[in-house]
Amino acid sequence: MPFVFAIRKLIGKPNAGLKEKFGFVNTHFNSGDDVILLHGVSVGEVIALLNLAKKIKETFPDKKLVITTGTKTGQEIAQKKYAGVADFITYFPFDIPICVTRFLDNVKPSTVLIAETEIWPYFAYACSRRNIPIMIINGRISDSTFKSYERVKFFFKKVLNYFSGIYTQSEDDKNKYIAIGADNTKVEVMGNLKFDVKRENHQIDIGQDDFRVIIAGSTHSGEDEIVLNTFKNLKNTHKDIKLLLAPRHPKRVPDVEVLIKNCGLNYGLRSKEDKFTDYDVIILDTLGELGKMYSICYFAFIGGSFNKTGGHNPLEASVYDKPVISGPSVHNFKDIYGILDKTNAGKVVKTTEEFELYQDKLLSDQDFYKKACNDCKSVFEAQQGALNFVISKLQK
Repeated sequence: MPFVFAIRKLIGKPNAGLKEKFGFVNTHFNSGDDVILLHGVSVGEVIALLNLAKKIKETFPDKKLVITTGTKTGQEIAQKKYAGVADFITYFPFDIPICVTRFLDNVKPSTVLIAETEIWPYFAYACSRRNIPIMIINGRISDSTFKSYERVKFFFKKVLNYFSGIYTQSEDDKNKYIAIGADNTKVEVMGNLKFDVKRENHQIDIGQDDFRVIIAGSTHSGEDEIVLNTFKNLKNTHKDIKLLLAPRHPKRVPDVEVLIKNCGLNYGLRSKEDKFTDYDVIILDTLGELGKMYSICYFAFIGGSFNKTGGHNPLEASVYDKPVISGPSVHNFKDIYGILDKTNAGKVVKTTEEFELYQDKLLSDQDFYKKACNDCKSVFEAQQGALNFVISKLQK
């Protein structure tokens, strides 16, 4: 029993997939079914793999697709977003021989794709023993993790040899895998799956013509004040700017209305089809429209970043070649910001003062702004193609 309690402590929540993590799963597949296993440990990886999962089902309709996660939140997202896509969704097993053996006996995968940094030694060994191709996709290794792995590369060299392919997000990640012992003939750069976002054409009319629209998307409590105060200050110099404010949670709309009134700004509501010709601020109080609204903005602030939320996905805006700004808390999308922030495509600011100054630079310096927009385009061109890369590997 102490072992069970230790495992419960390890996974964070009592009984959160405990049975499945011990390998007790039943897919109800037929004995001859060909199974592709796709693993993403937590929320970020699960979301990044969704388009790939859809493409796999489209390309290989006769295959069964199994999705596994390592965390409770990842499992919850997978159960919600992969409904109708995956044939089976469960937890990844503990990397203990009896758990892995039971899991593989029950799921019987013919191919395994492991996302990002999940290197489970016994699982990789067991797949190799069964001649199951196992690949790392969207692979990355942080600087801190690399330093730890490098100290025991004699161990990782043997483990990584079990993988039939290691496909990384960048040349830097590729070199790190090789440095810790991966066979350089097995390692290739594939790009980042998170950048395989579709850019769509939208017909939007909220009176945005002749104005430069700043979007503050997915804002949380405490951030609306920052956005409104900086917008009011900037409007003294830039008369043509408008603000589309989209609270993350619709129930906060009444509170946001009070904040706008206290700032002395006039506002309208998207739900009433109000337009910028009549208002300085429009609150996006409808559901499911934020993504397409980014196509009309001049630049965007991505919320959840001036508190401890960890930010939201900046690619929804930058896919339209629109520069993005976030506060200092972006750990949910750290890898993406690591790419965007190397150019002018994205900027992570530390303070509200820096936030206002950077907005002013985008509004005042046209050459700087044009470069920021072009950087968005260049980043996507460099990163896209990862999805088709994985599909081509599966086809072979």
